[in-house]
Amino acid sequence: MKRVAAALVLFGIAFGYSEAAVVVYLRAFYEPLRAQHYPDAPAGDLVPLLRADQVRAAGPKHAQMLGVELARELATLAMLAGIGLVLGRNAGQWLAGFAVAFGIWDISFYGFLKLLLDWPASVFTWDVLFLIPVPWVGPVLAPVVVSLTMIGAGFVFLDREYRGRPVRAGWMHWLGVAAGGVIIVLSFTLDSRALLAGGMPAPYRWWMLAAGEALGVGTLMEALRR
Repeated sequence: MKRVAAALVLFGIAFGYSEAAVVVYLRAFYEPLRAQHYPDAPAGDLVPLLRADQVRAAGPKHAQMLGVELARELATLAMLAGIGLVLGRNAGQWLAGFAVAFGIWDISFYGFLKLLLDWPASVFTWDVLFLIPVPWVGPVLAPVVVSLTMIGAGFVFLDREYRGRPVRAGWMHWLGVAAGGVIIVLSFTLDSRALLAGGMPAPYRWWMLAAGEALGVGTLMEALRR
């Protein structure tokens, strides 16, 4: 368990720095284009998003870079899934390993961004979390809360596994966790159509985050009691 935990923490922190470094390069590449289309937007703000037609009009290199970025996001998820597969001996351990690696990666990413760019200005600064399949946006605090939950849940699951007291989760438990995750994802993506059109998101739906967290964590606690 100690070896697995150390590997997940080391991977997550190192990957978080790599991701932050990529964002430094992307900011340098796209900031002039954002300043051209949104001259009144404060420096460092990521919304409103550049529309696809604005990116294409800027030239082929910008359109190509967008495609590269989308592929990089898929590669990021594949790498996080891969570390879980390496360390997990069954599907539950794989999912728990993925959750821990994801959470540490995400929190480390924001920590290194603050160090490198002095961003975000606060935990309520809006961030673009993913672009696949639609833009995910929300205040930085929201994904950090989710990541902390993933780290805690993943380590609890792995600890039980390695102590020989595996979590007896039935299909209803997995369904409850998945439903909680879907609600959280919706809290980040409901405004994707407006964002793709160059608009601003509505105020973040904290109640959806709370509902998704309560459903997911509550279902896991029920499985642990079994």
